[in-house]
Amino acid sequence: MRAWLAILSLSILFLLPTQADAATLRCGNQLASDGASKADVLMRCGEPLTKESRTESVGEKVKQKDGDTSTTSEKIVYKTIEEWTYNFGPNRLMQVVVFENGKLVDVQSKGYGR
Repeated sequence: MRAWLAILSLSILFLLPTQADAATLRCGNQLASDGASKADVLMRCGEPLTKESRTESVGEKVKQKDGDTSTTSEKIVYKTIEEWTYNFGPNRLMQVVVFENGKLVDVQSKGYGR
């Protein structure tokens, strides 16, 4: 009976939704996490090896209410995406830090550095 309860408990754990991984960059003993500004990342990690920037346009739905009626329209929103690459040497993976409108949103690991 106890084994059955243990299996049931474990299976319920796997069915629960999990929280998405937060973007975190470790630079020595410093951490830069989701929402950090570019200035904060520069202060903690120094200048990156490379910086790339692009602008993306995204359609955003807007609901407007006028009395009893409501209408939905779409407006174009422009986002500035920056990708900074950090090379921490041959024994560590390179890290690509992604900023959206100046805020840290993602950290991606690439191949080993040089």
